[in-house]
Amino acid sequence: MTVQDVINQLQELAPLNYAEDFDNVGLLVGDKNQNVSGILVTLDTLETVVDEAIENNCNLIVSFHPIIFKGLKKITGKTYVERVVIKAIKHNVAIIAIHTALDNAFQGVNSIICDQLQLQNKKILIPQQGTLKKLQTYVPKDHAESLRSALFEAGAGNIGNYDSCSFNLQGTGTYRGNEDSNPSVGEAGKFHEENETLVSVVFQKHNQSRVVSTLFNTHPYEEVAYEITTLDNTNQYIGMGMIGALETEMDAQECLNYVKHKMNTAHMRHSKLIDRPIKKIAVLGGSGSFAISAAKAAGADLFVTADLKYHDFFTAENDIVLADIGHYESEQFTKSFLVDYLSKKITNFAVVLSKTNTNPVKYL
Repeated sequence: MTVQDVINQLQELAPLNYAEDFDNVGLLVGDKNQNVSGILVTLDTLETVVDEAIENNCNLIVSFHPIIFKGLKKITGKTYVERVVIKAIKHNVAIIAIHTALDNAFQGVNSIICDQLQLQNKKILIPQQGTLKKLQTYVPKDHAESLRSALFEAGAGNIGNYDSCSFNLQGTGTYRGNEDSNPSVGEAGKFHEENETLVSVVFQKHNQSRVVSTLFNTHPYEEVAYEITTLDNTNQYIGMGMIGALETEMDAQECLNYVKHKMNTAHMRHSKLIDRPIKKIAVLGGSGSFAISAAKAAGADLFVTADLKYHDFFTAENDIVLADIGHYESEQFTKSFLVDYLSKKITNFAVVLSKTNTNPVKYL
């Protein structure tokens, strides 16, 4: 199995196309064609983590956070980032980061927190927009069915939890075929029904390269004319944060103690307690101040996140309780989840859970 094969397995869980634009995910160090001897899973890639990988005969590190976030102009070993890159390259250790791709995945970071808190009826807090695309092309009628079949095999028509053999977007949930329009191209660019038909398919954006490649390989024309447009959809299965409900409501103080215990954190900062029971809880692993308004709009009684600033706590305004449990603490269960996931997908070599505590924050 190669590094690229592992990336492909991770893409099934959390396609990298859905990572935030500011992020740096995917293969950061190493050769995608390198054969993998073992995988070490970590939250952060530090020098000690690279040492741990070498000791465990793991030549691939799957890291949640990217070690290379900003551009590197020099690699001299002056910073910890540069030293990690130098050591990894020296020992042929590849590094993959998944970060906000997993944040945005329905079964990702925030789902893990919801499960840890035993929340029910999980929903995405801030659904991602523009995740669907539509491809349109004209093809000779006698090639239309083979092209459609090939595009469906490439992932077109399979939208989220929907399974559709679709040509045009209709209704609210299912995509069904519509072959009413069958134009063709004539001598002067006019359409003639007797020659060509329109094939139009909807697909998730992470499948675009595969869909387009299939179009070129299957379409009978040497020069293929096609159009791809982004649909103005809101995807309820991809996005930042989650909201769910406790099976039994708790008073605010009891609920904070419950969160503190379930999330295995000794420290918590929070806003003023509200005088109603806590039932609905919104969560967002890592820095989540940007989602406070979304949590309030969703009717959450409590928002569990990290990295809140002083003035962020004022925005609770007695409508919600804001709880900052710490950045590392909010994501600490992620690496165990990834080990379990990869171990089920890959059985021919070891997937090792890093024992290194990479939390840079220390408490008195």
